[in-house]
Amino acid sequence: MASAEEDFPRGGTTKKPTGSKIVTQRTEVDNLFQSNEQAETKKRKGAAKDDGKKLKKQKTGKEKPDGLTLNAIAKCVEIIHTKNVKEGMLMLGCVKEVADFEVTVSLPCGLHGFLSIKNICDSYTKLLSEQLDSTDTEEICSLPHFFYPGMLFRCVVSKLDVAKGGSTSIQLSVNPKLVNKALTSSSLKAGMVLSGCVESVEDHGYIIDIGINGTKAFLPKKAVKDKQNNSEDLKVGQYVTSQVEEVKNDGRVVRLSFSPPTVAQACAESQQGWNLTNLMPGLQVKAKIKKVTKHGLLLDFLSSFSGQVDFLHMDPEQASGYTEGGEVQACVLYVEPSTRLVGLSLRSYLIQPLTRVETTPAGGDRIGEVVKGCKMTSLHHMSGAMLELPDKTAAFVHRNHLKESNEKVNENRLLAMSQHTCRIMDYSPIDQIHFVSLRKSVINKPFFRYHDLQAGQVVEGTVSVLLNHGMMVQLSGHIKGLVPRTHLSDIILKNPEKKYMEGMKVKCRVLSVEPENKKLYLTKKKALVESSLPLFLSYGDARPGRVSHGYIVCVKDFGCIVRFYNNVKGLVPLNELSSQPVISPEEVFYVGQVLKAKVLQCNPEKEKMVLSFKAAVTGDTEETPTPQFDCEVGKRLEAKVLKKSVNGLEMAILPEEIRATLPTMHLSDHMSNCPLLWESLQEGDTISNLVCFSKNKQSITLTKKPTVRWSLEEGVVAKDFSEITVGMQLIGWIKNIMPYGVFVEFPYGLVGLTPKSAMSDKFITDATTAFQLGQTVIAKVTNLDEEKKRFLVTLKISEVITQEGSTQTRLINGLQERRAVTEMLATRDNGDLRQQLAALSVGQKLKLTVDTADDGAIFKSDDLVGATIMATKHHVMGVSLTPGQKVTAVILLVDILSTCVHVSILSKLVGKKKSLTEESKYTAMVQHIDKDFATISLDDTAQLTVIQTSNHLNEIFLSESEKLKAGMCLAVEVIESSCEELQGLPLVSWHRTVPKRLRTISENQSSSTGHCFGEILQGKVRTVKPSCIQVTLEDGNTGSVHVSEVVEPAEVRQGSFPTSTVKVGSVVTARVIGGREASSHRFLPFSHPKLTYTIPELTLIPSKLDQSVDLKAVPTKEKLSSYKVGEEITCFVSKFNPEKKCLEVTIDPCINGTVEFLAMIKDPKDVSHPEKLYKLGQVIRAKVVEVCSKPQRLALSVTGEHKLEKGSVTLGMVINTQPYVGLLVKLPFGGVGAVAVTDLADAYRPNPLDVYSKDQLLRCYLLGNENGKWQLSLRPSRLNPQQAKPVKDPEVLSVQQLKTGQIIRGYVKSVGEQGVFIKLSASITGRAELQQSTTYFVNNYKVLSTHLPPNTLLTTKIISINEKEGLVDLSLLPVDTGKPDILPKSLNLPLRLIGEEKKKHDSLKKKKRTLSESEQKNTESPVPKKKKKKTKTEDNDSGVEVYFREEEEEEPKSDAVKVMPSSAAPSRLQVAAGFSWDMGLSSLKPASAAKDADSSDEEDQEGSSKPQKKSRHEVEQEKKAAEKALVQRETELMDPSLRPQDAAAFERLLLASPNSSLLWLQYMAHHLQATQIEQARAVAERALKTISFREEQEKLNVWVALLNLENMYGTEESLKKVFERALQFCEPMPVYQQLADIYAKSEKIKEAEGLYKTMVKRFRQNKAVWLSYGSFLLQQGESDSASALLQRALKSLPSKESKMACLNSEGVTSQNRCMVRCIHLPVHA
Repeated sequence: MASAEEDFPRGGTTKKPTGSKIVTQRTEVDNLFQSNEQAETKKRKGAAKDDGKKLKKQKTGKEKPDGLTLNAIAKCVEIIHTKNVKEGMLMLGCVKEVADFEVTVSLPCGLHGFLSIKNICDSYTKLLSEQLDSTDTEEICSLPHFFYPGMLFRCVVSKLDVAKGGSTSIQLSVNPKLVNKALTSSSLKAGMVLSGCVESVEDHGYIIDIGINGTKAFLPKKAVKDKQNNSEDLKVGQYVTSQVEEVKNDGRVVRLSFSPPTVAQACAESQQGWNLTNLMPGLQVKAKIKKVTKHGLLLDFLSSFSGQVDFLHMDPEQASGYTEGGEVQACVLYVEPSTRLVGLSLRSYLIQPLTRVETTPAGGDRIGEVVKGCKMTSLHHMSGAMLELPDKTAAFVHRNHLKESNEKVNENRLLAMSQHTCRIMDYSPIDQIHFVSLRKSVINKPFFRYHDLQAGQVVEGTVSVLLNHGMMVQLSGHIKGLVPRTHLSDIILKNPEKKYMEGMKVKCRVLSVEPENKKLYLTKKKALVESSLPLFLSYGDARPGRVSHGYIVCVKDFGCIVRFYNNVKGLVPLNELSSQPVISPEEVFYVGQVLKAKVLQCNPEKEKMVLSFKAAVTGDTEETPTPQFDCEVGKRLEAKVLKKSVNGLEMAILPEEIRATLPTMHLSDHMSNCPLLWESLQEGDTISNLVCFSKNKQSITLTKKPTVRWSLEEGVVAKDFSEITVGMQLIGWIKNIMPYGVFVEFPYGLVGLTPKSAMSDKFITDATTAFQLGQTVIAKVTNLDEEKKRFLVTLKISEVITQEGSTQTRLINGLQERRAVTEMLATRDNGDLRQQLAALSVGQKLKLTVDTADDGAIFKSDDLVGATIMATKHHVMGVSLTPGQKVTAVILLVDILSTCVHVSILSKLVGKKKSLTEESKYTAMVQHIDKDFATISLDDTAQLTVIQTSNHLNEIFLSESEKLKAGMCLAVEVIESSCEELQGLPLVSWHRTVPKRLRTISENQSSSTGHCFGEILQGKVRTVKPSCIQVTLEDGNTGSVHVSEVVEPAEVRQGSFPTSTVKVGSVVTARVIGGREASSHRFLPFSHPKLTYTIPELTLIPSKLDQSVDLKAVPTKEKLSSYKVGEEITCFVSKFNPEKKCLEVTIDPCINGTVEFLAMIKDPKDVSHPEKLYKLGQVIRAKVVEVCSKPQRLALSVTGEHKLEKGSVTLGMVINTQPYVGLLVKLPFGGVGAVAVTDLADAYRPNPLDVYSKDQLLRCYLLGNENGKWQLSLRPSRLNPQQAKPVKDPEVLSVQQLKTGQIIRGYVKSVGEQGVFIKLSASITGRAELQQSTTYFVNNYKVLSTHLPPNTLLTTKIISINEKEGLVDLSLLPVDTGKPDILPKSLNLPLRLIGEEKKKHDSLKKKKRTLSESEQKNTESPVPKKKKKKTKTEDNDSGVEVYFREEEEEEPKSDAVKVMPSSAAPSRLQVAAGFSWDMGLSSLKPASAAKDADSSDEEDQEGSSKPQKKSRHEVEQEKKAAEKALVQRETELMDPSLRPQDAAAFERLLLASPNSSLLWLQYMAHHLQATQIEQARAVAERALKTISFREEQEKLNVWVALLNLENMYGTEESLKKVFERALQFCEPMPVYQQLADIYAKSEKIKEAEGLYKTMVKRFRQNKAVWLSYGSFLLQQGESDSASALLQRALKSLPSKESKMACLNSEGVTSQNRCMVRCIHLPVHA
């Protein structure tokens, strides 16, 4: 054969060249190409065109024999853009979204592609088209079965479409014929990783379409099931990535293997024949770095190819560590065949063997989010820029999104900007990075995604198209919504096209939005769009008494159903429709009508609501609550500016858009900031940190004053007049100014009067000039008039108390407000000037040029074109300036509104800055005044800072001389040398004169130095708590004594409470051993945000109070490290934590510990109330389990154990139960263990795992530890060996313990083709073969697996033991075990023949064979011995080999026999049907005998071949027997009543009667007796095709037989398919009836009942159906159901008479007739 193959190769293959030749050729060519490449590099430094030519030349002229071609090195690394994508380009894709007909694919560099259902593979497309054409409704797997989000796969660009907006749409394909287009059968090598699709599913595997003509690829099922954990089979069309295991017949046959980790790790080698024409994305390659550029890397891989790695696919962790010549593992991302550009990736998630990539980032979905404060980290001019978001997340801006679409990119300007605002547009799973945009048009879009829209929102859009069912409205780029036809107007429009035209702008309100499905429903009903009533967006909004507009969706007899927003709906009952009685609602109301509805009842949980139209119109109940009442006074809010007016802003409180007002004077505490903020705010802006200070039925008023907001949040307010008391201090603002005084308003609408005399400590002549309207003040109540509900307040600074630090807080707030104004103006201004001014700050130095120098100076700067830069005469004093002179100036103030910068060129201010020390005092000079703020300089330090012009809220200036002026000197004290809130400027306090100040106690405490370590003090016990004692010391401070520092350690007794020995009020001597920080509540956090003080930590232990004892302060870390694991220590109980289920203890003042739940319980009875085990402050002894440094604490145990040891008993908690493993148990000290089902008890029980539940506590015996997991036992014999009862099922530790013939119990592990596997112990599993499992004949192991689920308890007998292999063979047969068979009799399975029955069956066959042979011998002439011998020798060469049937193979020496030709007659071939070529009498024998004769055993053959001398009498007897047999055979053939015995006889009879269903059914029965199920099915299918279509009854009989067959031997699915086919070809009613009878006979009651229910619906006019169903119910004993059925039948059938007659006469057996009559009685009555 080998020679024939070489001479005549199949398929025209050529001779294979020898291996050595290939090697020589390849090395030669490689060297040749390398030299060529080096020679040409000098020549081609020109344009890309030359490169292209060279490449082409290279390809055609100097191509390697195996097609290997080198590619040129890329000049600049850049990402791939849409314009560079070409058809035929191969890419690695990642599934983003999967729909039924299309997959959205994430491609490298942020590209998107779409994979259509048509582009999977040819076999799948064919399957789809067949499905469309055929009437069968077989289920075909859709795309979600094949693809899942995050799945990586190879694809090819099949087509580039132009989308509606003009953008390019990339259509992809995974068709192997396109993906593997470049591969040929000869190029296939073992180890290659290929992608393909399942073409067909075979018995033992799958034919995979790899797209190569003439190559068949086979993937064995075993390979898939072994490597893939899930047992689901692959389906036709499924995409698979597999590795070539073996290539046969020159690539015509390929065997594949399927193991995702192996495939992912497989590295492409040059020996596998990869080249630039057939290189595939997703391949792993080893590469060498050729060049490192700032935009990416250039690599060499597969010995000679070049590839590029763009900056998006460099590993971020190693980005700076790449060096030339370095070795890296890379993954091929894309291959562009025409330009031979290869893109690679070094990202770990593509190189590591993962089948899925995360499609959403770790921080969650952020698409559409606008992010401020982003930094640009790098700019790649050909690709885009990298940003760093504030949370350190990296993001990428494509170069098209660095600018507006009609502008040019100014890269320098972008890099110069310190911060950027961007909008996240998308997340690319394959690049694992956010793609963002810097376009202002994108950032300012109100809606970027459907998620940005909320129900109830009013939106504006453009009409895009009018449809029959409504109108499509375009809101923005890709967001469109549907206005249903009923919502086009308040009334139903007959001709909507007359009112609406395409392109028309419309205002709508959102009804509902489904972001996941991208569905948006809008309404154009004017009543809904302009409604000012509260919106019901959820059932929670619909509180009883509220009124809202809704629209009718359904009008019924019992009332109307009204819908609101987000599918919130309710019922208006008949009596609530109107004050007038409504009889027919349909006549009064219509669908789509908008009406006011009032909520009467609402149950949000059940989503039910009762409404009233009547109450909403008449208002007969209490007035509807207005939306204002949802706003709580004092609560922080966020609101949107709706409209600007002269006196303030109209706001909408978010998210409910409740209307409110924000007066201009309430924008700031600084009156000069209020108009600035008003000016900078625009409609649509959102303002945060607002507080509602007053509300009534008409309006809500908001404030942004920080001081007022603080007073409301801290509760320093009076909510009502009754709460006001004399002496109370409140924060308010000037509401009105009169000649006799000012009115001060406070939150909650309270107003007090300040007379002229109480306005200030100074004498005021004119009250109208002292204060400004809206000025924030601190007032103190002096008088109350209870009757008239009036009160007087004073604003005198001497009478009100201010908090220390409040001035600095106000300064910081005021400057932050100014900075906010600057930023708002800068972002809104298109020009660069304001943005540049916003970047300037006080104290910054500038290089300027003098423009004019007349009474001051005006400067100009190249960087600040258009700005006015000026210095007053005081700031140029002593400096002579000439126009054009270059100077250095320092900024004093930046006025962004007037674009003016005030500077100074004084040398003392421009000089080098000196550092400041905190709390030091300086003399300062005012350099510039700007309304409420002033810029000052500190001595000669050249430091500038900003202060407020007033030190107190109530401070007033009656004359100009009292106000601060430039040049004035002040005394200042530095609080912070560099304050972050002041942009690095020093924070100072100031005053004009320095009066002596009295220090208060509070100040003394806050500034006290505290007590020294080791100091002994006297104190009085203030409080005694279980864990500590508070002691008031002599100096008034409070000290703390830890529970461990009360009693001498040696005297501490377990269970005692040390603190109980100390009494409250007793005087104690204590010693300072440390201190801890605590926050003070003495000051308000508004004025002292960071104030903490130290509480001294004391000891009362006598031995430590001795001064001679030198105490040393030991650091916590050192103290912690002194504890050793296993050491027993004394602890004090702090508390039991119910959430973490652990006991928290304290060891000393700085070390705490925790005792986990399992380490604190000794008895399982205590599990229900662990908190009652220990009391607070109680002393307990515990062992150290672990010393943790972060956080610094000890893990402890109070059970006496500190680690798990083999052979010990411990408590455990059940995690869960797993049928194949047993119990998973959580152990103390972080351990986990498993209990095998055989270790649960000493006496096995059925369903062993059912008695265990999650979190159940158990005592466990530790058998041993394997790989960090403990093997446990719950057997009483292990836990309590002394008290345990005798063991019924002993523990089997090794195979040596077992004996052959031993009866042993075990649990079923699994059932497979090899038999039933039974778990005898945790480590030993026995097997019972199928023949040894049951006495029934089972042709499919699945019958056993359904009756033997895992953990079924079985009794078995050991047949044999293989100690060497550790194998145990078992028997489950009743003969061996003495137990009933494992399969029930109800299955009606045939018994397997054994013993005598088997011998009887075999001997019967033997007799038949012997009889036929003897007949043959008698008819032949006697043969001489010599002749016989000769025949025997000839037999070696001639004759036909015939093998036994399966059931005869058990006979000894019966492997194969040769039928020998007789010496007398010419040799002949015997056929299975008993026909022979010579028609002599001797050759005629019954067909069944002939079949048996063909497979006769060796003994018979030997017997017939040996020459025996017979007497004449014997010869005559044989002749008579042969004649008798022949006569009997003729009689059988003539008698039609006799049933045929073999297939041939049936075939002969069927030729005569092809339409006889009886004959076909007998033929089926013949096969079923031999358990040949498939043959029986085939006979039925033949019968259905053969029987004439006119013979309906005959066909029906076959269908019924087939249904019976599928019911007994098939699956539910196969039965359903046969039933559906039968319905198509027969009358449906009889088929239904027959299947119902089949179900009833096979006791499938549930299925039968379901079928009858379908029948009475479908054939309700047919009385036979009702009779049949009734009989069925009566047979089941369900007389009540039968009675109910009778009532239904009476309604459904035409006339009662016929019904009664048919019920009494037909279809009811005599035993049920009396029941039927009983049913009739109530009907007639």
